[in-house]
Amino acid sequence: MLESINTENILFLDIETVPIARAYEDMDEEYKRLWDKKSSYFRKETEASSDVFYRAGIYAEFGKIVSISVGFIAGSDNGNTLRLKSFYGHDEKHILENFNALLQKNYSADDKYLCAHNGKEFDFPYIARRSLVNQVQIPPVLNTPGKKPWEVKHLDTMELWKFGDYKHYTSLDLLTKIFNISTPKDDISGADVASVYYEENDLSRIVTYCEKDVIATVQLYLKYKLMPVISEENIISVTF
Repeated sequence: MLESINTENILFLDIETVPIARAYEDMDEEYKRLWDKKSSYFRKETEASSDVFYRAGIYAEFGKIVSISVGFIAGSDNGNTLRLKSFYGHDEKHILENFNALLQKNYSADDKYLCAHNGKEFDFPYIARRSLVNQVQIPPVLNTPGKKPWEVKHLDTMELWKFGDYKHYTSLDLLTKIFNISTPKDDISGADVASVYYEENDLSRIVTYCEKDVIATVQLYLKYKLMPVISEENIISVTF
C-alpha cells in the first residue's frame, strides 16, 4: 500500500488537547453531572471518585485543542526536507479555522493523505468533532461519514505497525526507541500537557512537544518505507 503513495502528498500532524476546565471542581454543575456519567464507565473497577479520574482532555466532549502541528516532506538538493507549521493558541475556533483552511486548499485532492500516530482513533475524529462544536466547516479529507474505506485518505503509524493485530497498542515513544529515532518525550509527555497549560501557562512548551511528535511520526513512517530519516538540519519551520 505505502509503495503507491507519494510521500510528498502526505500531511503529517499531531494535536495537543486540554480539559475545558482546569479541574473537576471548576466545571459547571451540568458538566460535572455529565462527566460523572462518562467517567463511570472506566471507574467500575475502583472506588475512586470522578474527580480523581479527571482526564477530560482526551474526550472531544470535555476538552479542547490548543495546538495542531503539521509537517510535510519536500525534495531538495540536499535530500528530503521536513517543513513544520503549528497552529496554536487559546482560541480553539481560530486554530481550527486556520488548520481546516489549509486542508481545504492543499489536501482535498484524491491523492492527498493525512498521517498521525493513533490518528484514526484520536487526532482525526477529535479535530472533526471540535470543528462541529465550534461551527467550523469540516474539510472533505476529515469528513468521513458515509465514505467507503478506500475513500478515506488517512494513514496511521500505529495501525501500520499492527499488521492486523487489532488488540495491539504500541506508543510512539516505544516505536522511536526500537527504531532508534529521537524521542519526542524528552521534556514532557501527553499526560503533562494540561498542567503545563493551566498551571505553568507555557503554551510554547506544548507547541514544541507537539512538533516533536510530528517529527517522530515522519521519521517512523520513513522507517516503514525503508527510507533514510530526515537530518536535523533539513527540518525547518515555515509559513504557508
